[in-house]
Amino acid sequence: MAIWRSVVGKLWLTIIALVALVLIILGSFLLEYIDMTFSNADQIKRLFIYVGIIGFFLTTFFAFFLSTRITRPLVQMKEAADMISMGRYGIRVPVSSQDEIGELAKTLNHMATKLQATVHDLSMEKEHLAGILRSMTDAVITFSVEGNVILANPQGQKILRDWHSLLWEQEASPDEQLGQVPAPLRVPFETAVTHSRDTISKVNVLNGVWSVAMTPLYSGGPIHGAVAVLRDVTEEHRLEKLRKDFVANVSHELRTPISMLQGYSEALLDDIAATPEERNELVQVIYDESLRMGRLVKDLLDLARMEAGHLELNFGKVDLRVLLSRVNRKFSVMCKEKGIRLELAVADGEFVCQHADEDRLEQVLTNLLDNAVRHTPSGKAITIRLKPDTLHHAEAILLEIADEGQGIPAQDVPYVFERFYKADKARTRGNSSGGTGLGLAIVKNIVEAHQGQVSVTSTEHVGTTFSVKIPVKEQRKGK
Repeated sequence: MAIWRSVVGKLWLTIIALVALVLIILGSFLLEYIDMTFSNADQIKRLFIYVGIIGFFLTTFFAFFLSTRITRPLVQMKEAADMISMGRYGIRVPVSSQDEIGELAKTLNHMATKLQATVHDLSMEKEHLAGILRSMTDAVITFSVEGNVILANPQGQKILRDWHSLLWEQEASPDEQLGQVPAPLRVPFETAVTHSRDTISKVNVLNGVWSVAMTPLYSGGPIHGAVAVLRDVTEEHRLEKLRKDFVANVSHELRTPISMLQGYSEALLDDIAATPEERNELVQVIYDESLRMGRLVKDLLDLARMEAGHLELNFGKVDLRVLLSRVNRKFSVMCKEKGIRLELAVADGEFVCQHADEDRLEQVLTNLLDNAVRHTPSGKAITIRLKPDTLHHAEAILLEIADEGQGIPAQDVPYVFERFYKADKARTRGNSSGGTGLGLAIVKNIVEAHQGQVSVTSTEHVGTTFSVKIPVKEQRKGK
């Protein structure tokens, strides 16, 4: 760059020009007075005053000139820098010269362009990350090393609200606790922050089970927080518990008949039976236990097919009045032998289901009545009711089977339709060949396959009533 185009060069040339001008003026006006002895001093003073005034005006003129060439661009760049600091990255400084000021303006504009592109890329990346977090089904929560919440996706925010509404401490308000580590996450958080290692654990909150993966946050230096990923594994935990309970229950149910089969078979092999009557008795026990095992296996297979959605139903018109009469006749002899009154109460009108499987509905009634007969003592009554009702604002038929047995404890009522449920502690069986504990589970699956509804109400020492609602017409999906 040429020296006269730089700021320093311009200043130097300006000073040289001013000095030269002053010397020329002084030389022109004072040359004739050099040889004199300064006899007229007032004129010399006035001359210097005039020269000073002229120099002042010249200096002022050049000061304004330098202000427009140097100070004003610097002020513009300062204002532009202030605007950029406030987020207005599109601001640009006009380039009015080719000196250092102009180069500085070009550099500032280039920096603003690069900064705008960088901020745009960061915003896009942030939006991309935010979109990923929002779309995640897992809850993600980031905590600072002090335990304050830094970031949470919508699922994480919901968990924070729900947990703090239940678990916030008395010495702090819920709003203050909302921004801190929830109580169930404090142990894994402290482990991750203190020991600088990932932790995977499960926490129980009310009836829910959550899998928690806590990872410390650090970038080559000290830990500055932790990120928690939470997943609701309540259903998986429930299914795992059901699987374990199923294996345990099946093993328990099979152990007794297998042990009896083995024991009585060994008795026959060892000729323990001394008379034909004793031998027949042993054979009869073996036969009964084999039937019991057969019923258990059949019920297990039926229930497995139902829960897998492979239940085969032959839908058609079914007159429930006729079906109920047939089932009533089938159980009349059994109830008479046990001294139980079997009453049938059918309301007036037609009770025809347009879309039902008669055999499966008979299985439902048979299971419920068999259950009622086994748990109703002699001298009591079982009542079968049939009357119109509604289900989901549509016409339906209500079947009720009410017994006068010992009833079911209130804490056990929600579980009666689960597999292998047996309320033996409150409802004693009349014989050793009781049910398999799968009958009510099968009933529930069959009724739901008919788009119906089954429920139970019970009072201890009073009786139990099972209610089955079957829609008259097929219900369209989505209604």
